[in-house]
Amino acid sequence: MIHVARKGLAVSAALALCLFAAACSSSSSSSTTSSSSASASASSTSSVTVSISVAQFDRTLAAMATLKPLTAAGHGNVAVILPDTVTSQRYVEFDAPLLTQAMTMAGLTSSQFTVQNAQGSDATQLSDAQTAITKGASVLIFDPLDAGVGAQVETYAKSHGVAVIDYDRLTLGGSRAYYISFNNVLVGTTMGNGFVSCATAWHLAKPNVLVMKGDPTDNNATLFAQGYLGVLNPHFSSGSYVNVGEPAGTWTPSVALSEFQQQFTAHKNINSVLTPNDENAAPIIHYLQTQGVKSKTFPVTGQDATTIGLQNILAGYQCGTVYKPIYLEAEGAVALAMYLRAHQTPPASLVNGATQDTKAGVSVPSVLLTPKWVTTANMASTVIADHSVTAAQLCVSQYATLCKTYGISL
Repeated sequence: MIHVARKGLAVSAALALCLFAAACSSSSSSSTTSSSSASASASSTSSVTVSISVAQFDRTLAAMATLKPLTAAGHGNVAVILPDTVTSQRYVEFDAPLLTQAMTMAGLTSSQFTVQNAQGSDATQLSDAQTAITKGASVLIFDPLDAGVGAQVETYAKSHGVAVIDYDRLTLGGSRAYYISFNNVLVGTTMGNGFVSCATAWHLAKPNVLVMKGDPTDNNATLFAQGYLGVLNPHFSSGSYVNVGEPAGTWTPSVALSEFQQQFTAHKNINSVLTPNDENAAPIIHYLQTQGVKSKTFPVTGQDATTIGLQNILAGYQCGTVYKPIYLEAEGAVALAMYLRAHQTPPASLVNGATQDTKAGVSVPSVLLTPKWVTTANMASTVIADHSVTAAQLCVSQYATLCKTYGISL
């Protein structure tokens, strides 16, 4: 937009008229030129047609190259703002490098994007977003620590004309343009079904289940619980399972252990636990081992396919883990970002669903991905084949023999 400053001049009426006429002529010419330039730019952007589908995403990230014409037509930088390194190591091990790789393969230069982690600080997330926008970001890929800071960031971004993609977590009450995540209710359902299969396979006559949850301020934790309780509640209602308790919930492993120990001390009949991720499950499993619990006798669930989670599965102390190939999420987020940079609407082959923001009362267009339940039966063909965890990382010490047993070789 071109702004023309006008100054009052003490001149004769005739001269004023002359100046006014000249100014109008000049303004008209500038307006025409500006309009023509904007029209040409819009025409150039709209003439770029790129189609991409969720079905094209794979571990090679090769689909990102198809976005290059769209990237070339776009404007501004892309800023990725991740939440922390405590609730899950995935952000360091997978999200950051995969998002970097995907943006590079899509045609962005290193000066056109940033990837930052707020290290658990709301204030840092907000300041990182503000700084990125000041430095020219036109799109934020944003995984909020909580809805409070999420809404703040998104309000600030919207006021500066910056589009936001909620990454992995939906900001309740937010104003993002799109949301990308795995289908989180399905994540919970997958976990619940995995628990049921495990309880049967490990011959648990009557599961007395402690149902644990993630942080109640995290909308994902709510959706996970919706999924696994949808599987478990019929068993509780029929009396085939007993719901021993449902602690408040957390994503901090040490707090999860404390919650479990309190319940386990108070209710000695607990013989299984629905744990929402590997990080929370790990200290609980270690505690159970110190209490003399044998392998394949006390079902524990997990999520994120971490090294420790997979090792606990190999050893028979964890039933399985919900595997969410992060490369799928990284590819989807970058694809959305390239469309937004180019002021284009992403195709239905990419935006394949919708998620309800219950606080804002709006349906958010979403890219929803499908998780996998990983056990010893398919560990080699999923997590190891995808290099999410390498055999060298997994098959150390006492796990080397177990790896060979389940077809995982170095």
